[in-house]
Amino acid sequence: MRLRFTLNGQALDLEGVDGSQSLLSLLRGLGFTGSKEGCGVGECGACTVLLDGLAVDSCLLPAAKAQGRELRTVEGLARGERLHPLQEAFLEAGAVQCGYCTPGMLMSATALLERHPCPGDAQISEALEGNLCRCTGYQDIIEAVRLAATKTEPKP
Repeated sequence: MRLRFTLNGQALDLEGVDGSQSLLSLLRGLGFTGSKEGCGVGECGACTVLLDGLAVDSCLLPAAKAQGRELRTVEGLARGERLHPLQEAFLEAGAVQCGYCTPGMLMSATALLERHPCPGDAQISEALEGNLCRCTGYQDIIEAVRLAATKTEPKP
């Protein structure tokens, strides 16, 4: 199938795509390897990307669902060499350990901060609910999102 969508701000027009493959598989095949396959059944959140601003598990979504939509991956957060405030906060708060869950956590937190620029701890916990981490105990991740909220300018 022909698949047209916007990926990290760039319009893509792909021919010969197997629309039934997972969005995660398509992205990784295109070289966007930040999103990880952890469980393959939508339980761990390692594959989280933003589809029209909403956090979704890309391992569960058929690639065809990206047709005409706006997609962002963790590779789309930084601006050149400049890290996104959320990425900076993850580093400052020590929220990155093995790093496997980090891309999904970042994308879920990005979706939250874009909807709620000053979230409370309950909102942060709820937004990260679908993301599993086996290293940090979550407290540093929650602290990083709190810290990022102070660095991120609300959208008009």
